Amino acid sequence: MEKFFKLKENGTTVSTEVVAGITTFFAMAYIIVVNPDVLSSTGMPWGAVFLATIIAAIIGTLIMGLFANVPYALAPGMGLNAFFTFTVVKGLGFSWQETLSMVFICGLINIIITATKLRKMIIRSIPPMLQHAIGGGIGIFIAYVGLLNVGIVQFSPDKTAAAGANPGLATFDQPTRILFLIGLLISIFFLVFKFKGKMSFLNKGGFVIAIALTTIIGIPMGVTSLAHTTGLGESFSQLPQTVFAIFSSDGFPALFSDPAKLPLVLVTIFAFSLSDTFDTIGTFVGTGRRSGIFSAEDEKELETGKGFSSKMDKALFADATATSIGSLLGTSNTTTYVESAAGIAAGGRTGLTSVVVSICFAISAVLAPVVSAIPSAATAPVLVLVGCMMLSSFKEIAWDDITSAIPAFFAAVFMAFSYSISYGIAAGFITYCLTMTFKRKAKEVHPIIWGVAVLFVLDFVLQAVL
Repeated sequence: MEKFFKLKENGTTVSTEVVAGITTFFAMAYIIVVNPDVLSSTGMPWGAVFLATIIAAIIGTLIMGLFANVPYALAPGMGLNAFFTFTVVKGLGFSWQETLSMVFICGLINIIITATKLRKMIIRSIPPMLQHAIGGGIGIFIAYVGLLNVGIVQFSPDKTAAAGANPGLATFDQPTRILFLIGLLISIFFLVFKFKGKMSFLNKGGFVIAIALTTIIGIPMGVTSLAHTTGLGESFSQLPQTVFAIFSSDGFPALFSDPAKLPLVLVTIFAFSLSDTFDTIGTFVGTGRRSGIFSAEDEKELETGKGFSSKMDKALFADATATSIGSLLGTSNTTTYVESAAGIAAGGRTGLTSVVVSICFAISAVLAPVVSAIPSAATAPVLVLVGCMMLSSFKEIAWDDITSAIPAFFAAVFMAFSYSISYGIAAGFITYCLTMTFKRKAKEVHPIIWGVAVLFVLDFVLQAVL
């Protein structure tokens, strides 16, 4: 194990990696129940999506851990599953089989741009200032996700407001929010307090212990519940309905049967691919830069643009293949989870962390009622604190230089405002091109950044028109 994962070389141990894997799993375990809840509203069988979610997560995460040896976990992505359901199926009128077919094509596109080194070239072209902004922005995004998951930030209807609602702090009159505060207190304690002597082992598993204790405290409060049970046998009986559904008459043949719909199909695939690609790039750049996952030599290559180690190539390829695999099983885009930052913050540095996450997902298929009982109030405090830790990236940005400050601000803040890593990157790229142009330094902007910025603008225009 030491030889395969190179634990000493990466400054970690088996126990640290195991704790990190469990931490990451707990932080993202909500997807096991949430994903089938979202996709089943398209007409997909709940049990089939439940198993497809778990199997896709196991396969994708194992590829990441064993092939790339990095501590990232994959699963069907939140946001992308909502786009799948509410925009493509319910909004544009495609069937879920047709939409799965588009997701499969999106995966193939991602594999191609990864194999041709385009993904790596995009990462190399991002200036250090924007890389730091993406890292800090993901911190804001993660913290924001945690707060929204427990309703700490609420939106009150207001027809006079531009968005039709006003954000505000919720009142702490609900058990879920009170449990969140208790969990936050416990999490801060285990993060800040350093145990000594025989109790020092607790320093490694602080986040896991905090999640477990908060979950237990939530039982008498009525927040932790086993009410949502899943029949494993029934789920397996439904799985054949979604596996390889893209090759049925309702899949690819139906998708391309109407030539008039072809432009809309292409635009939708483009939107899937763009979001998937830049969510992944943002996660790798934002979490990997300061965590030690990249060596000092990798850091130098990242800043000079000379290239990445093969570890990054393999990680990008693992992510690219996961989307197509997930669509074959019957789920929306499978992508690298930003919640991997929780495990990385707990000390995860190698693929052993990912293997542990995969094992946890496999166990969850049998223990789904137990795993799904972990409330958001137990995991949200960890996400908030991980987000807080990632804000340290902002100190590397020259905020007194307005040319750097403007794109850094838009890249970081819009990740939370738009609830999308990829759109945050879009805002950063576009404003970076504009500020450099106005400063008469447009030629210093890498051509790839220009190209990606134009693609994002095109994406926004097509969404508005269609």
